[in-house]
Amino acid sequence: MHESPEPGTPRLAPLGLGLAALGRPAYITAGRGESLGDDRSVEAMRSRAHAMLDAAWARGIRFVDAARSYGRAEEFLGSWLAAHPERRAELAVESKWGYAYVGDWRMDADVHERKEHSLAVLERQWPETLTALGGPPDRYLVHSLTPESPALADEALLDRLRELAASGISIGISTSGPHQADALDAARVLPDSPFGTVQATWNLLEPSAGPALARAHDAGWFVVVKEAVANGRLTPAGDDTDAAALAAADGQTLDAFALGAARAQPWADVVLSGAMTTAQLDANLASRAPGAATDAASLVELAEDPAAYWAARSARAWA
Repeated sequence: MHESPEPGTPRLAPLGLGLAALGRPAYITAGRGESLGDDRSVEAMRSRAHAMLDAAWARGIRFVDAARSYGRAEEFLGSWLAAHPERRAELAVESKWGYAYVGDWRMDADVHERKEHSLAVLERQWPETLTALGGPPDRYLVHSLTPESPALADEALLDRLRELAASGISIGISTSGPHQADALDAARVLPDSPFGTVQATWNLLEPSAGPALARAHDAGWFVVVKEAVANGRLTPAGDDTDAAALAAADGQTLDAFALGAARAQPWADVVLSGAMTTAQLDANLASRAPGAATDAASLVELAEDPAAYWAARSARAWA
């Protein structure tokens, strides 16, 4: 359960459960084979997703993130909610549109997802989301907005998003790529912007969006952090020895250390866990801010050039 911090301890943002790795057979997270095994059938993945949702609920997590492109993540979440309708009122559900899953439930698909930020895609995917979830999400985001996205200048699309916002749904964006800050700032300053939520990548290797996230938070936006463990690079399955040494010196596992650093950011409202097992979830929940003995300069030195970070992420194998 999430508890108030002791006086004098850093405030930590609560964890949410992200379903990116639980809704489809293949993804780019390191260590998937060890976590999921060889059975990636729809039935096995549904059972895994339901078990993780049960575990998250039992541990006090009340924020769940999905997307149209996460295979059957919305469907798995919707069937879990249908089995536990009394939980819906306490749960914040976030989903995203703008990418479609096209992997045909294959591990070796040439293309797993396809991006298009158009009014036609929104009008197709919004009812799909409603059907899969059994009702509207609380937050609905444009998936992976970049500065060049047509969504920022398509007035018909923006008007439709304003209509959804007027119905009580928090409309927002998720960001990806080396220019996350530019995309977020552009969305924030749009005249009559429909947006009020952002989900962005921030981690010890790629913290460049931090100042823009602080600006959004100061403007009243709800800030969700994704990929705090860098798609598994900042976990025991990863290979970042410098970060691992800092974590060990701080008495934490690497994933807990990385998540704790994200949760300690003053502008973070929720930090997503991409846990695939209950052991991973428990390790994530044990995360705390890096201790006072951790050298701040050493944390800064972990950061990579954003362009190099995102190029390496794009080259990761789906497994």
